[in-house]
Amino acid sequence: MTGPLSSGKLLLPKGFSFSSLAAGLKASGRSDLALAEAGSGSTAAAVFTSNRVVAAPVEVGRGSLAETRGRMRAVIVNSGNANCATGSAGLRSCNEVCRAVGRLLRVSPDEVFPSSTGIIGAPLPVGKILSKLPALIATRAASGQALSEFAQAIMTTDTRPKLASRSFRVGEREVIVSGVAKGSGMIHPQLATMLVYVFTDIEAAPAELGRLLRGTCDQTFNCISIDGDTSTNDTVLLLASGKSGVRFHGSVVREKFSVALLEVCQSLAEQIVSDGEGAQHVIRLIVDQAKNRAEGLRVAKAVAHSLLVKTAWAGADPNWGRILAAIGACGVRLDPGKVDICIGDQLVCRYGVASPFDEKKAHHHLTQPYCEIGVRLRRGHSSLAFLTTDLTAEYIHINADYST
Repeated sequence: MTGPLSSGKLLLPKGFSFSSLAAGLKASGRSDLALAEAGSGSTAAAVFTSNRVVAAPVEVGRGSLAETRGRMRAVIVNSGNANCATGSAGLRSCNEVCRAVGRLLRVSPDEVFPSSTGIIGAPLPVGKILSKLPALIATRAASGQALSEFAQAIMTTDTRPKLASRSFRVGEREVIVSGVAKGSGMIHPQLATMLVYVFTDIEAAPAELGRLLRGTCDQTFNCISIDGDTSTNDTVLLLASGKSGVRFHGSVVREKFSVALLEVCQSLAEQIVSDGEGAQHVIRLIVDQAKNRAEGLRVAKAVAHSLLVKTAWAGADPNWGRILAAIGACGVRLDPGKVDICIGDQLVCRYGVASPFDEKKAHHHLTQPYCEIGVRLRRGHSSLAFLTTDLTAEYIHINADYST
């Protein structure tokens, strides 16, 4: 059994230390540079954005994982600047930061994993970062507080840090899985403007971590959407120190670790959606009886990305016709006469036509912070849960002046 979710006090996996500080990248003056150091022998796997426009740190991080065959010793993250669409200068800056971190930690630059988040197209103020690295490295600590401050330093439009932990025991030994994330806008499946770092002290080969991480992302981070925009910087990194003394081997350990990783990522995904820019309602969209998972995802995305649907949710308007129209336009060759739609526990559309329901009750359900919408396609046996939000005027206000 996995342990309880850690909310206030984050569980600390063995073999990691963390630090963060303000390097002057954010106009607010808040912390914007963060470091995670892992002990020797640490392994890693990552999943990156599917956007063809990728930031310099995504290119460098992807190349470093390939070069080291999944061996990684440090993570360096800056917020306030995405280092994207910055050309060869952006790549040079990113590599310069990795070399400097490697020099100070006495590890190979290829074992330093970079990430950035913030404004696209602005040159990375690499001098500010380089000048702060000695202090950043000198203040690293193996504590839950340091990890919590790491989570705060990587935020941009987030209103709060995202943190989650699980633990399980194998005999007398304990394995901890702890994750931090940032993400609030530009959230769309196949990852998002989302940085996620999951730290664990289990011992596992990079290939094992990669297989498990890809499957976990498909069930969690690739089943959320806020605004339908796919970012240029999204990264999910799984880093294993091996310091628990427990090997990812045997059916019992594999099952326990898989469950712990899934639960941490599910929690982080839900926290990202609930902190969506301007969001008032988190919508759990259930697509039932699709032919397969891909079809269910296509239907879910069509509903979740419809501006008419999302604004109806913002007004708590039980306008199920907008949902049906979005389903019909998604490209799946379904029979509209077989589609059911539920709002909460009420059937509002049956076999593609109106079903008598209590509009006041449906409206009340949609006024709640967490709402559920059900869609039944009657095409197969696949079921999918997808998290999204409404779309409010506040989202426009946040993004209309983001760069200023």
